Amino acid sequence: MTGVLTLVSTPIGNLGDLAPRAVEAFEEADLVCCEDTRRTGSLLKQIGVRVDELRRLDDHTEFESIPMILDRLVAGEQVVLVSDAGTPGISDPGERLVAAAIE
Repeated sequence: MTGVLTLVSTPIGNLGDLAPRAVEAFEEADLVCCEDTRRTGSLLKQIGVRVDELRRLDDHTEFESIPMILDRLVAGEQVVLVSDAGTPGISDPGERLVAAAIE
């Protein structure tokens, strides 16, 4: 079975802009990867969602984290990628995770 990597866009300034599907993705995730666990943890708390695992993915952790994340996807897990604000994969380490997942 193959897991799913879901890219979740976060609001820039207005929490009301968070899509209901984003909340659902967080609720279903086995792993949430983010640039800053404090910021994403705060967002999750504000929307009332608890996640199984929250892992930092940034320039300092990507080389050790990406292979582990890919292994978890191959194992069938649901992984959410989120940036601090806006859409992941644009000028952030998420871009490299997405490229690796496509390969």
